[in-house]
Amino acid sequence: MSDLLRPDSTIDLAGSAAALLGVLREAPPLTHCITNAVVTGFTANVLLALGAAPAMVDIVDEAGMFAGIASGVLINLGTPTPEQRAASLEAVAGATASGTPWVLDPVAVGALPVRTALAHRLIEQRPTAIRGNASEILAVAGLSAGGRGVDATDSTDAAADAAVALAQRTGSVVAVSGPIDLITDGFRVLRLANGHELLTRVTGGGCALGAVMAAFLGAARETEHDALTAVAAASLVYTIAAERAAASATGPGSFAVALLDALAAVGPDDIRAGARVEGGTL
Repeated sequence: MSDLLRPDSTIDLAGSAAALLGVLREAPPLTHCITNAVVTGFTANVLLALGAAPAMVDIVDEAGMFAGIASGVLINLGTPTPEQRAASLEAVAGATASGTPWVLDPVAVGALPVRTALAHRLIEQRPTAIRGNASEILAVAGLSAGGRGVDATDSTDAAADAAVALAQRTGSVVAVSGPIDLITDGFRVLRLANGHELLTRVTGGGCALGAVMAAFLGAARETEHDALTAVAAASLVYTIAAERAAASATGPGSFAVALLDALAAVGPDDIRAGARVEGGTL
């Protein structure tokens, strides 16, 4: 696909990410997460370290109300219990009614029927953004049976055309996470080469990124930055922090702690100096 992109000199993602990080820290976005039981604590700590305000409200009769007052919402399908499924639908209805941006993370969709049906139902409600690995994006686009649980069995490049088509069909920004992250609104495509493989060795390393995207979308609401920029900025800040954490880590355990410290410490100058971004229009 990269051969079909026209370079777009108007894309200054590093500058936009640095600016949005400042906005987020000055006015911490209330980030409502309905996420899986395996990663709830880590996700909340990631948001706190970055400077956002997490809220893990996944109870029916509260989720919709809370989504209406939140700055951004994450719906993560990692452990879709009956209660969480009902709360997710309620939260999306509340977010839609109030104009709250929301992110869908279709964890392990494709091979597992309950979450796959729920993912397609939620996509019909037009998420602001859809984040997943290549296999998950191919699955929600109807082009694959999915990966091996949360692990991708497809490459980012293999999912590129599906991501563009899914974005055009839904109006969502689609983010494909991998060694190279691909983010598209169906017309513009960004490729981000930051990050570290230790993110794949820590439970919640990918799921927490969906929450960071919801936080950045919330922070961007009162700015001129659009959803593509906010989602890509979230990925850039998170992956640059991961690189900094990996530099001092000796393995997955120390990396998980170092990532929280790096998210708290990363600043605008780090983003501008460390960004490795390619962008263009179709």
